[in-house]
Formats: sequence, C-alpha cells, structure tokens
Amino acid sequence: MTARSGTRAAGRRLAVLGAGVMGTGIAALAVGHGVAVALADPDRRRLDGARARIGHQLRTARLMGALPQDTEEGALRTGPSLAALVAADGADLTAVVEAVTEDPGAKAKALAEVSALLAPGTLVVSNTSSIPIDELALATARPEDLVGTHFMNPPCLIRTVEVVRGARTGAATLDALRDLLAALRREPVVVADAPGFVTSRILHPMINDAVRVVAAGTASAEAVDRLMQGCLGHPTGPLRTADLIGLDNLADSLWVLHGRTGEERCRPSGLLLEMVRAGHLGRKSGRGFYAYDHTYEDEFECEGEQA
Repeated sequence: MTARSGTRAAGRRLAVLGAGVMGTGIAALAVGHGVAVALADPDRRRLDGARARIGHQLRTARLMGALPQDTEEGALRTGPSLAALVAADGADLTAVVEAVTEDPGAKAKALAEVSALLAPGTLVVSNTSSIPIDELALATARPEDLVGTHFMNPPCLIRTVEVVRGARTGAATLDALRDLLAALRREPVVVADAPGFVTSRILHPMINDAVRVVAAGTASAEAVDRLMQGCLGHPTGPLRTADLIGLDNLADSLWVLHGRTGEERCRPSGLLLEMVRAGHLGRKSGRGFYAYDHTYEDEFECEGEQA
C-alpha cells in the first residue's frame, strides 16, 4: 500500500449489513486495509461464524499478495443489528454497506432502517448484483446519499468494482465512494442505473443459457465449461462461476431481471430452480453443478480476474 492509501484508510469506520458470502468478503477487504468494521446480521449462527470466515479470507489473501503486508488490520466488531452496534459504539461511521440477500424487499427494509439511523450526508452503499438503485432509493429518506456497488467474489482478490449511480445519487456521494474505494485499493467503473447494470445483465442470462444446454442433454457441465474456457477464454467457465455466485443468488438475480425486462431468456431455467429447491446451491453448500470437498469458507475462486 502506498502512503497515500494508508492515510486514506486510517480512521475510517465501516458498517456492513449482512454476514453472508459478500458481506464477510467486503468486511475482510476493509479490515485487511486497516479499516475498522462493524458487521451486523440478525442470524446469530451466521454471525458467530463470520469472524472465522473473515480471518481465513485475510490469511489467504495475504498469502496471495492481495493485501498490504505492512498495514495493521482494522478492528472487527459484530452485532445483531446496525442499531445495536451504533448504540454500543457511538462512533461516527464513514459509510454503511448493505449486503443482505438479493431480494428487493429485504434490501429496501435494511436501507430504510439505515436511513433512519444515520446523519444526513453519510455514505450509504447497496451492494447489489441486479436491483436498480433508483428502485431501492424509494425506501430511503435521502436518495442522494445512496449509491450502488457490485463487488465481485471474492472482493479481496478482484480489484475492479462496478459502481452504479442512480438518477438521484448526489455528486458528493459518488466522490465519497470513490475515496473509500481508493483507500481499499479498488478500481471503480461507474455505470448508469438499469436492471443488472452491466456485469449481471450480460453474465447471468449467459449462465442461464449454459444451464439450459445442460438440461437439454447437449453437453455436461464439465464440457460446457471446458469449451467456454478453451475456446472463448472464460476464466472459470459459466457453471463453475454459477457455483461460486450461489445458485440461489443467481436465481434471485434472474427473477429481478425477468421482472424488470420481460425477457424470457432471463427467466430462471427449470434445472436451476430444481437445484435450488434441493439445496444444491454451489460452493457454499458443497454441491452445485460440481461437488466440493471444501465450501467457499475454505477456498478462493474468482468470478473474474484476480487481483
């Protein structure tokens, strides 16, 4: 880390809502760059395991040279809600990152609670893969404070971040997010608001098409991925990527895209929905299109380019 980046990270306090795959990944990225993090999740079992998952991600990222070696880790606190953490800590927050499940109602509820707790001008970030920021802004008291991000998984290893500016996102909010991402050594690419933005609007229907190819018996998951890797240069193959994203998360994103675009290509395929109902969610459950000896907690793979 450069001296400038270290200075930018010093004294920052970040709250992350949601201790799932992306919430813990974003928390690990921040802690690894010296930013203090308050991680909130009402699911006590998930929250209890979050510290170990973050610790493992930090160790792995350091071994891979993806985090600054000479920076002291930021403090990590956990609690059942943002309100509980703010009441216990009382410190000003630099930003709040909402990383709850990819469900419009759940995200709107979380953002409404955040909006009621924070002082005007505090940066509020929704980490979403598909839900339009203007839609989520309806739940907030101050839409100008809200901006979207789409971190790729795992955030510690992938430097580029898709940033979504809603129609009502303020210029000061966008500047504050850019400054935060600079402190985390991430590269923002700002895009306009739309269902799925750029990455999910292209990637998720393509994965859905790959699932349909498997369902039709044209090729196995392994054959699809080998062809996409060897012939078309996809880094992991669409179905291994689906397992990393989480098949439930992929289905949720596709439903969002289908509902807001009307495109039948975005309707989750029958095989995908069957797998979700069976609990075969990909790496995080140990089984998806592939079987895994280790879950996402034990091993890193990337949706995209590594750091």
